[in-house]
Amino acid sequence: MRLQPRNKRLYKKAIEIFTLSRSISKYLGDDLAPLQNNGGENPHIYFTGDIIRQSDALAPKIINAENQVFQDDRIKQATSLIHITNKLYKNCERLEQSESNGKEFLILLRKELRKFKHLQRSWMMSL
Repeated sequence: MRLQPRNKRLYKKAIEIFTLSRSISKYLGDDLAPLQNNGGENPHIYFTGDIIRQSDALAPKIINAENQVFQDDRIKQATSLIHITNKLYKNCERLEQSESNGKEFLILLRKELRKFKHLQRSWMMSL
């Protein structure tokens, strides 16, 4: 099994997104961790973990898709990658609704995700 991606630009962007997501999640996690006035947790804090989990899945999905022998399996893995990317984008939008000082960083992450989606579309055509 090949561990190096064929499309290095897409893979590199996936790694950048993961690094950015991890930094944003740490910042927002610290910001959203204190209890609210009513004593409850901030419900947005769970989305910080979701963006890490989803962004961590991007790079392995790329390699997994490229290593599939049959085209149908490659397309299935690539479609799964699209779903993960869309969920990640949606969670960024949800986090922007939180009462946090780090919302502007989420705008940057969504911009990088749009670039990733563009690369992803052309990558899927080459599978």
